[in-house]
This record gives sequence, structure tokens and C-alpha cells, in this order.
Amino acid sequence: MLNYCLIGNPNVGKTSLFNALTGNYEYVGNWSGVTVEKKVGNLKQNIGTMVDLPGIYDLLPISKDETVVTNFLIHDQFDGVLNIVDAAQIKRNLLLTIQMLEYGAPMIIGLNMMDVALNRGIKVDYQLLMRKLKTPILPIIARSGKGTNEVLDALKSHDIKARPLIIRYDQVIESSIERISKTIQNKVRLNPIHFRFLSIQYLLDNKAVIDYFNQQLSNEDLNVLNQIKTELVQSDINIKQSIQNSRNSYLDTLLSGVVTYTKENQTPLTDKVDKLLTHRIFGIPIFLFVMWLIFQTTFTWIGTPLSDMLDGFIGGTVTDFTKSIMQQVHVMPFLQDLITDGIIAGVGGVLVFVPQILVLFFFISLLEDSGYMARIAVIMDRVMEVFGLNGKSFIPMIIGFGCNVPGIMAARSIEEEKERMTTILIAPFMSCSARLPVYALFAGVFFKENQATIVLSLYVIGIVVALIVSYILSKTILKNDSSVFIVELPPYRLPAVKTLWRSTWEKGKGFVKKAGTFIFGGSVVIWLLNYAGPGGFGVDIDHSFLSIIGGVIAPLLLPLGFSSWQAGATLIPGFLAKEVVVSAMAIIYAVDDNALIHTIREQFTPLSAYSFMLFILLYIPCLSTVAAIRKETTSWKWTIFAMTYPIAIAYLLSMLVYQIGQQFI
Repeated sequence: MLNYCLIGNPNVGKTSLFNALTGNYEYVGNWSGVTVEKKVGNLKQNIGTMVDLPGIYDLLPISKDETVVTNFLIHDQFDGVLNIVDAAQIKRNLLLTIQMLEYGAPMIIGLNMMDVALNRGIKVDYQLLMRKLKTPILPIIARSGKGTNEVLDALKSHDIKARPLIIRYDQVIESSIERISKTIQNKVRLNPIHFRFLSIQYLLDNKAVIDYFNQQLSNEDLNVLNQIKTELVQSDINIKQSIQNSRNSYLDTLLSGVVTYTKENQTPLTDKVDKLLTHRIFGIPIFLFVMWLIFQTTFTWIGTPLSDMLDGFIGGTVTDFTKSIMQQVHVMPFLQDLITDGIIAGVGGVLVFVPQILVLFFFISLLEDSGYMARIAVIMDRVMEVFGLNGKSFIPMIIGFGCNVPGIMAARSIEEEKERMTTILIAPFMSCSARLPVYALFAGVFFKENQATIVLSLYVIGIVVALIVSYILSKTILKNDSSVFIVELPPYRLPAVKTLWRSTWEKGKGFVKKAGTFIFGGSVVIWLLNYAGPGGFGVDIDHSFLSIIGGVIAPLLLPLGFSSWQAGATLIPGFLAKEVVVSAMAIIYAVDDNALIHTIREQFTPLSAYSFMLFILLYIPCLSTVAAIRKETTSWKWTIFAMTYPIAIAYLLSMLVYQIGQQFI
């Protein structure tokens, strides 16, 4: 089976094309930084496999996600490359293409966004370009899947050949390239066709290539390479600038007659809209209004009525039917209680919020696919600079609104190591979808008329706390160097219905899957702890193991306004997954047939309810997030720090909100 890789600049439609070619669904967003590690899928028609690599602008890596690409080219086996190029940004995209051609692997070019280019008045004669490059070029529209059959046919034909491109550089550089190629001959395991590429990348100080040489070559050979580079540096040639100039000159010649512009004096619609949406004064208020509108729709207009209907179905029809069946087949009382009061109450208590989750996911997918999310990073760049980061760090934070785990992984795209570490440590403060059931429950009970505003305030507080913490970290233990934020703003697009549906469905499916794993297991354990005590099984709730555990924590929570043992007990399983907090409440408060909402009204006040939601927002990250932090930092020290310091912040802020609030309410 043949193996191909998919490579291109960020935000050129690689992941959309990957989905179309493989039939898989990977996370798609109309912004850079979506693919943070290589993904593998089986191509349709049993052609082989396709590896979707992170988007990069250059094969000279400056961040962890870019290193993935260079290491793949050096260390992995593959049979060909599918290079996707944005026709609307063709010159810049081709900078990567010519480097891949220098690498020398068999390649097909997919010329994407031809429709966008035409709308901007950019005409590309791809057939002329194909003749000049001597490389197959296929026009495609990745979002709609147009042209993907032709790509599959081209891959299936196996009729792509390796045609290494040779760009002639400065004579002194060419001499150094030749000397390096001779030195590594018969001493590295890569095909000799790649030697020129390796030599060029070595002169450019490509760390991945240098590490590769350190592994493959003897000290004597390494000394020879070092001497060649030293001599070149001493010749007063700016190696990087000289090579870049030669490549730009080659591109100018290559594109002569290939690209023509018909609307040079017209301002694109995207630029006109950006004048308002990215305005330095109105940009953030517009963003906050958009988020409020989303929450208003989620909690007031659509999501809550649907959740109420589902709650009635699970709590009434499903529960009654299950009880009836179990009684008819004479299931033992212990199992009846476990299934109805434990599993159905616990898992069902979370599943009732699925409609709200789906509505929220739909609108987030809408913002992503339309291109607005990338603008938010630009808007926030000015704010982030004040707090020691830049707009690129805000992209993982936005991704964290769906789930903190991919948000943390997206920090790989940040070049500066301490900025990356700071972003990882603050990403869990982003209000992920797992916290949404808690918000929906408490906001629906205590703030029915202002649910959207209350939930929006929690999202904003999460961002503000993250920024303050990043400022402290960047000035103390993670003091970093200043960096520059460069991001490509994609054109605004009318989201495709199919894309929105798949994005919403996949995110919602992930939420439901969690209900069948973490929440199911947590519900069973919570019910058992609630059902049993030192006196045996079937004990009174106030003498259960769960009440004993909660009773130890409760006094510590007194300054926060929610000092019952029940509230304390629900916080512990929240470490598994934040949704388990709601399932725990459904089990604990539903005992003795007390209605959950009625009991919550007795246990909390509006002020203590808000304090509780704030604590859930900020306290310890969930187990999956902790695992992601450990993987990305490769340090138990930072992982333990990431687990503990949020608890202190959550306690302090919740206490301030409750204690100060009591003075005014």
C-alpha cells in the first residue's frame, strides 16, 4: 500500500481536502493552526494512506508543529507528496512548493480556492505553470470536494515522478552545497536525490537537519561540515537572505505570464468588512455582542426549550419504562436503584443538556468556517501584548472553548518556548463545553431571565484570569523574549451546510461518547458511595461514604458560600470530567425523590450559585487536560503546577465574589 503526505501553508484547505480524500472527519477551521500534529487516513478506492501534516510556510522550522513536517520528510517513508496551494495567494504559497521540489519527492500540486482567486480578479493559467514546473497541477475546491476525484485518479495512476528542482544560488553557496553533498555521500540513509536539499537546509541552520546529521555522521564528518559553513559565513554573505532572494527571483520568472490581475484597483469585500470587525475600538465589543447573541440563542431561544423536553423524556418516560420492565422481570432492588437513581439519573442528568451543547457547537463552527475566528486573534493581539503574549496564543485559547485538550495541543504552533509554556498553563481557564451543563443548570435555576449574560460573564472571566496569570508568569518564572504575531486572515466565506453539520455532529458525538465513559463510570461510583456507608448498604444519605468525604471538604468551602457536604462531594469527581459534577448532583440531590432543581434552590442562593459556577470554571483541570499538559510539557513539575495553582485562584476569586457580594445583596 502506498503512502502519501499532504503539505501546504496554514489555512489553505489541507484538512478539508484530507477529509474529502479519505472520508474521515478531522477538525476543520477557517484559520491557521488547526492541524497541530500529523493525521493519517486511508484514501478512498483503496489507493493507500494519506498523512495530513501541519501547515507551514517554510521547511525551516521555527515552532514544534513545523518541526513535525521536517522530521517527517527526513525520517518517515512515503511515496509521494500532495502539495495544496492557495490560488489567491499563489506566490507566497509557491515558496514552500519550490522547497518541496528541491527536496525531490514525487509531487502533485492541488491548486485550491480557484473560485476565491477569480472573485478577487486573479487569473491563474495553471496549465502554463504545470509546463514550467514539469509537475502535475490539478485545480480543486477543497471545501466542496470539487476536483478530489481527479486527485484520487492521479494518485491511483502512480504516474508521478521525482523531478528535483535546482535553483542556482550564489556561486560561493553553490560551492558549499556541493562540498556538503560530497561529505554526506554514502553516510546518511536518505536517497542521494535529497542530498542537495539537506545541504541547503544545513546552511540555513535547519535544526531538524542538524540533529539528523548529528545522528548519522561521525565527529570527523561533522567537523568538516562545520568548517564549510564557517568559511561561508566568513565570506560576508548573508546566507538566508541570498537564498531567499534567489528563490524570489525564480518565482518572479516562474509566474511571468501565469498570473494576471483584473481588479487591481478594487478593494476586496473581505477588507471592507475587516475595517469594522477588526476595528481597534469596536472590534472587542462586536466580538462580545456576537458571543452574547450565541449564548442568548443557546440558553433562551432554542437550546433550553429543547433540553426541557429531553429532560421530561428521560426523567419521565425513560425512567418509568425502565422501572416497569425491571419490576416485571423481578430485578433485585439494589440493581433497580443503581440503574434508575445512579445510571439514568447521573448520565441522563448530563445528556439533557445535549441540545444546548449542539446549538453552541453549531454557532462556534459557524464562526470558525466563516473566517471570523481568525479575526478575533488579530483583535486580541493588542490586548495580549500587554500581558506578555501575542495573538497567536489566543488561537489555542479559542480552540479551548470547545475542549481544553486540542487547545493545549494547538500551542505547538507558538515559536517562542516560554510563550508556548505560558499558553499551555493558562489554556485550562478557557470555559470548555464540559462546564456548560453546570452553567446551564445553575443559570437556568437562578438567572432564568439573564442566562446569556451570566454565561458570557464566566467566559470573559476565564479569559481575564488567563491574561492576568500570563502577565505574572511572563514577568517571573517564564519571562520571555518579545515575539511578533503574524497570521494570515482567510477570506470570509459562506459556511457550507455539510461542513457545519459534520463539525457540529462530530463535536456533539464526542460529548455523548464521554457520557458513556467518564460520566457513566463516575455515576456508578458516586451512587455506590452514596448508597453505602460504614453501616453497610442502603444507609441514610447523611451516613454514606459520600457524605463523609463531602463533610471533610465542606468546612473549607464555607467562605465561598456553598458549604454543604453535597456541594463539596460533587467537586471531587469533577476532576474526571466537569460534566460529572452535574451527574453527581443528579444522584445526590435526587435521593428520596426530591426534585433536583427544587433541592438546588434550597442549597444555594443566586450569589452562592454564581460563586459555585466560578469555582467550577477555574479549579483543577480535568484528567484528560492534565494528561495533555504532561504530554506537551514533558515535565511532571509543570504538570503538578498546572493542577494546583488553579485551585488557589478559584478559591480566592470565588471567596471574593461571595464575600463582597454579601455586602451589597
